[in-house]
Amino acid sequence: MGLFGTDNGWEEPCANFTTHSFLTSQPPIHHSPQTLCIKATPNHMKTKQRWNRRKSLAQEAARLMYEEDVKEYFTAKQIAARRLLGQGNAKALRHRPHDLPSNGEIREALLQLASFHEGEQRSVRLFAMRVIALETMQALKDFSPGLIGSVSTGHVRRGSDIDIHVFTDSLESLEACLEQQGWSYETDEVLIRKNNTFCTYQHVHLERVFPIELSVHEPHEKRVVQRSSTDGKPIRRLSTTSLQALLRSEHPIEWEEYVLTQTLPNLEQWEQSNTYQTLADQSDNESQQRIDDFFGKKL
Repeated sequence: MGLFGTDNGWEEPCANFTTHSFLTSQPPIHHSPQTLCIKATPNHMKTKQRWNRRKSLAQEAARLMYEEDVKEYFTAKQIAARRLLGQGNAKALRHRPHDLPSNGEIREALLQLASFHEGEQRSVRLFAMRVIALETMQALKDFSPGLIGSVSTGHVRRGSDIDIHVFTDSLESLEACLEQQGWSYETDEVLIRKNNTFCTYQHVHLERVFPIELSVHEPHEKRVVQRSSTDGKPIRRLSTTSLQALLRSEHPIEWEEYVLTQTLPNLEQWEQSNTYQTLADQSDNESQQRIDDFFGKKL
């Protein structure tokens, strides 16, 4: 704890201090409490209030994504602002983006929730998802697959899917490959804004124990480096070889067993009915109380 602040960084209880002069023979100087007492200014208080508001909004947005299956950070922010601040204040915040939590802040709160509720099962799930991603990418090798997202970074939680970029100028050839594998799938179009222009991309959704989303790109886009909407950093696509290296380094025991048996144990626990088991299986009061206890405050 420093002279100019407490653990919360705002105010230190006043106290008497005695300063000795080591360079002169002058007697000790006695400072009054008023001399060294540092009070929080109105600007400090406003900053603290803004930080607390951002934290509460991040926690509520994370809860929405974890418990109520809200998919997008932006949508979670909007709903959280309306619930915590009311409709009027939520509209005002749209014009002050610095008052809203970043996607990275929400992700951190989301991962804390996942760790709290899921414990060691997160690492077990991560290994299983990476192996399923590897097998899928091996089957789609003709389309230069690249793994991105939470399975790549390790930030998985209950409800996470496997995100893979594939590259082809023929959606029909990709669909033929999926049908040859015997995989059921659905396709849709997604409108994405890039460089002030809107582009339409095909997405293919399939189920292989875990939900998988294939984002279809033109072959020339393999050289294009996209940036994450969470932290703004370049998105790294993991190739099949890179994913195998990651499995060896981060899951050495599980990977060795998989290489020997070519099977994943206890896959039934990750079937859809169990993977997406929600907190609604508990009573609403018990679920909310656990979250409140974890964050130390009402969301």
